[in-house]
Amino acid sequence: MLEDLSLERRNVVDDSEDCSVRRDKGIRRIHEIIFSTNDKTKLLAELSTLLSAVGLNICEAHVFSTTDGFCLDIFVVDGWDTEETDGLLQKLKETAARSHASLLNPTNSAAKEKIRELQEKIGDSNVDRNFLQIREKVASGSSGDLFRGNYHGMDVAIKFLRAEHVNDSSKVEFLQEITILNVNHDNVVRFYGACTKQSKYVIVTEYMPGGNLYDFLHKQKNNLDLTMVLRIAIGISKGMDYLHQNNIVHRDLKTANLLLGSDHVVKIADFGVSRNPSQDGDMTAETGTYRWMAPEVINHKPYDHRADVFSFAIVLWELVTSKIPYENLTPLQAALGVRQGMRLEIPPSVHPQLSEMIQRCWDENPNMRPSFAEITAELEDMLQHLQASKGTNRHSKAKVHKKVQREIE
Repeated sequence: MLEDLSLERRNVVDDSEDCSVRRDKGIRRIHEIIFSTNDKTKLLAELSTLLSAVGLNICEAHVFSTTDGFCLDIFVVDGWDTEETDGLLQKLKETAARSHASLLNPTNSAAKEKIRELQEKIGDSNVDRNFLQIREKVASGSSGDLFRGNYHGMDVAIKFLRAEHVNDSSKVEFLQEITILNVNHDNVVRFYGACTKQSKYVIVTEYMPGGNLYDFLHKQKNNLDLTMVLRIAIGISKGMDYLHQNNIVHRDLKTANLLLGSDHVVKIADFGVSRNPSQDGDMTAETGTYRWMAPEVINHKPYDHRADVFSFAIVLWELVTSKIPYENLTPLQAALGVRQGMRLEIPPSVHPQLSEMIQRCWDENPNMRPSFAEITAELEDMLQHLQASKGTNRHSKAKVHKKVQREIE
């Protein structure tokens, strides 16, 4: 994982509350750790986890990326209470080696037990492969491929887990998605069945002809009027409220995981990393996509359903701007900025109520973020007032038109 690593030592007076370690005389020992490596997804999570595993507390983090994929990550840490750095360097390398080995061999008793538990919960496969017709490939992900197809005369989406990615970790994620998909709401993609007992893992859901919201906004370059923004946002909020009412945290809410029907009805999809917090306890692992990720998730702090509300704020910002979040930053740079309090700029042209809602939803303090039930109520009220205003304007124009006609006659 690491190509190079260097350490610097600094003693400083502890006048900051950012780092928790204090010395008896007000002095804490600070080290600067520099990682140089190839940039890749989840890099910040891997490095943060590594430092945490060694017992270090991250005070500052800085990242520098090059256009050719090289990355320099600089962490200022405390928690290593001696001036000697050789021991720290050795411990970091040993911990990184163990972590890398576990990633290469992701088979453990806990994962296998989770697979058995999920298999029992799901039961036997309920999709007859004989009636499943596979057509064109429509998308590819990190661990699977998505095809359009037909099942018993229905237009469906068929998700295959690639054989080369089948390990205990991917099986758990795939089975977890099946358990989450067994819900029923107009704004959650409909689940038809799955195959889990054969060599290929398959999930069959309804096919959404409009594609995903990310492509609709950023590749097809669609700009939405306020009515369309509100309708789509209400659909997302209703679907998320339903999931939260059923104690499901999505953990990867973003426009790429929101699908559109032919009439622009939006449905939430891709539940591979979703979790039921009552079953899994406190969630602290970094999961999701950096540009939409809540700061508490980036910082590996315990989090709950309110992390989804933060992600919704980014989605809502996309709807009103039609821009990619932090488009001039790499995902890792965006994550570091968010953890330090950076937020997207809301154009002054955005409706004041929507602007205020976005800011409340991405509040640093999760307790200050509204619930999706509250968000839905506010958005529906906005849409109702907007439609009433348009109706009034049309009525006024009609009266003026009739008056002009009478005067002409």
